[in-house]
Amino acid sequence: MRSSHYILGLKREMASDRVHASLPDPPNQSEEENQEEDKAFGSIFAELESVDLPLGTTLRSIYDDQPNAHKRFMEKLDARIRNHDREIEKMCNFHHQGFVDAITELLKVRADAEKLMGQVTDTNRRLQEAGREVTAQTEEVIRCRIQQRNMATTVEKLQLCIPVLEMYSKLKEQLESKRYYAALKTMEQLEKVYIPRVSQYRFCQIMAENLPRLREEIKDISMSDLKDFLESIRKHSDKVGETAMRQAQQHRTFNSAVAKQASMGHYMKPVYSLSGQTHTHNGLMMDDTGDEEEADEEVLTAHDLVDFSPVYRCLHIYTVLGDRETFENYYRKQRKKQARLVLQPQANMHETVEGYRRYFNQIVGFFVVEDHILHATRGLVTRAFTDELWNMALSKIIAVLRTHSSYCNDPDLVLELKNLIVIFADTLQGYGFPVNRLFDLLFEVRDQYNETLLKKWALVFREIFELDNYSPIPVETEEEYKLVVSRFPFHDAEVEKQQDFPKKLPMSQSVPQIYTQVKEFIYASLKFSESLHRSSTEIDDMLRKSTNLLLTRTLSSCLQNLIKKPHIGLTELVQIIINTTHLEQACRYLEEFITNITNVSPETVHTTRLYGLSTFKDARHAAEGEIYTKLNQKIDEFIQLADYEWGMAESDGRASGYLMDLINFLRSTFQVFTHLPNNNNDHASMSGKVAQTACMSACKHLSTSLMQMLLDTELKQVSMGAIQQFNLDVIQCELFASSEPVPGFQGDTLQLAFIDLRQLLDLFMVWDWSTYLADYGQPTSKYLRVNPATALALLEKMKDTSKKNNIFSQFRKNDRDKQKLIETVVRQLRSLVNGMSS
Repeated sequence: MRSSHYILGLKREMASDRVHASLPDPPNQSEEENQEEDKAFGSIFAELESVDLPLGTTLRSIYDDQPNAHKRFMEKLDARIRNHDREIEKMCNFHHQGFVDAITELLKVRADAEKLMGQVTDTNRRLQEAGREVTAQTEEVIRCRIQQRNMATTVEKLQLCIPVLEMYSKLKEQLESKRYYAALKTMEQLEKVYIPRVSQYRFCQIMAENLPRLREEIKDISMSDLKDFLESIRKHSDKVGETAMRQAQQHRTFNSAVAKQASMGHYMKPVYSLSGQTHTHNGLMMDDTGDEEEADEEVLTAHDLVDFSPVYRCLHIYTVLGDRETFENYYRKQRKKQARLVLQPQANMHETVEGYRRYFNQIVGFFVVEDHILHATRGLVTRAFTDELWNMALSKIIAVLRTHSSYCNDPDLVLELKNLIVIFADTLQGYGFPVNRLFDLLFEVRDQYNETLLKKWALVFREIFELDNYSPIPVETEEEYKLVVSRFPFHDAEVEKQQDFPKKLPMSQSVPQIYTQVKEFIYASLKFSESLHRSSTEIDDMLRKSTNLLLTRTLSSCLQNLIKKPHIGLTELVQIIINTTHLEQACRYLEEFITNITNVSPETVHTTRLYGLSTFKDARHAAEGEIYTKLNQKIDEFIQLADYEWGMAESDGRASGYLMDLINFLRSTFQVFTHLPNNNNDHASMSGKVAQTACMSACKHLSTSLMQMLLDTELKQVSMGAIQQFNLDVIQCELFASSEPVPGFQGDTLQLAFIDLRQLLDLFMVWDWSTYLADYGQPTSKYLRVNPATALALLEKMKDTSKKNNIFSQFRKNDRDKQKLIETVVRQLRSLVNGMSS
């Protein structure tokens, strides 16, 4: 039917095309051709009826086949359509009665269907009402079954989740109780065992996500605890160091007591531990006060004073977390920083011994803690690290002590510092740290100690000299004499023979005081040598060297300054000379004193000798020189009072007043020397020698001063009257020299000091130029000591006077002759002077 309808539609289209097309009529065909054509169109129609679109190829074959094919196709198509219409009509006629019958039967069934529909509807209603209760009960059963199944599933899953939750709860409790190491172990179990079983649940995912955060929190908390520990240990280092140094000091005291007992035959073997208990075999221990304590008394250690658990805990935590290297680097870096802070001293540390003690306690505490960490942990710090810290600290400590000890001027403080350094070195040596450089530093500190001692004793010596009366020591009774002799090794046979009191000892009171203070200095110097682990020979050498410094530098300087003081007169200077002689003689007793202390024989090859002999000799020579200088200064003061009238015609006939005063002063001065005690032959010879030298020096200086006055370049004219007056003064000087103001001069030795003046004045007074010129250069010349230049200078001063003097105006011829003589002598003297210069 579909094909028929399609063919009909195609026919209409082609018919329409035929209307519009003007094609020629097909030619007449034969019967055979018609059959073939019918067969061809039949195949086309069959194809059209059986094939769906597209039909382009089939239709194109219709038009492209033969001319007028379209027309013939349309004709064939119309015939084909009519044929199909007839078949359709036949079919409809055949089935029409059955269709009518079916409709009639269907109308009959309609009423029954409606009745049946009503019955079914009613039945369905009643069935729904009856099954509603069953449905409700069924749904309840289904719901209960689902709940039961869910509960079973829930119980099963909860049995898997409960261990996870219990472990997580345990983790929280461990975190709250700060059991971080156990918490990390719990986390590890959660991650590896429990959470993988129930990893599909969100709460487990949240737990798994929280675990890294909790690990970081534990790391942060443990690091915070470590920082608190580092801060705490910095505060407690002082106490740790103090305890360790006290134990080291007790150990030294104990060993000293054991050594003493061993030397007495009562030896007790010590069992000592810096980190445990201290006892001996008889159960007694000696402390630094000498009291006996029970051996079971506990000795505090660094572990007792410091809680190291934060370090251990943090180390375990970082080890578990696989970050141990980071922790080790951080700990070492922080300890290095703390070491630098500990090694930084306070600015005023040198002022008190407590400043040094705190400094040493902190350093000892630091290294005691590091030693404990070294032995209590595995690899947190190494021996190489502690050695590096110690070497750095040792260099800093030595530099600090050098600097601060140089500021110290108190020998007691320096001695305390030395004792602290020794205990400090012994303490750290007990922990295995090398301390040789500290003992080498003690030699530098010893030099500083000696310097402070020398400064202190310089003040002592100056005070002794200031309070001395520079007069012989009066001894009223035998007890006073024994007291002086006990303080100073005085031995004088003449004084000892004198049975009667009072007596006078030749030296002044400063001598026994100086001797006593030198011994005190030796004792003070010896204190520093204790506990330095040095031999007796080295200690003896140190004592002698320091004593030599005291004598040659400090005491010598004090004596030199004393001698130069303006208020020290000639009497005091003479007493100083006597005092230095006694001190010089006492030097051998000082050597014996040192020998008795050190038990080192003075015959030892390398034994240093005391230089006191040269020191006191130098002081004595300086005092003698000062005597001569003061005498000369006094002479100069009198000379400055001279007031000669150089143009006077005649002399006054008596010596000048200033010169007589000067001679009287010299007489009284030299009488002081004669009044010194001569009960000792050495003293008498010494004072006599000093007096002779002083007298000779004074006469020579007086002669030189008078000569310089006469030849002064500012003095232009000198008259014969002035020469005569000057001659009178020189005569008084010669009389003073011949009067033997100081005993001991032989013949006219003292008068020879004025021989130059005497010969010069005689030459001018006698006017004996012919003899002078004739005998000049001869050893037997009467005027051998007169220098031509000196005579020429004085003669020229007189020549200028003669020109202006009118005293010879009435004797013109004599005046002219004298002038000619003077000019002749002047020429001859100049020739002699020129000959000497050439």
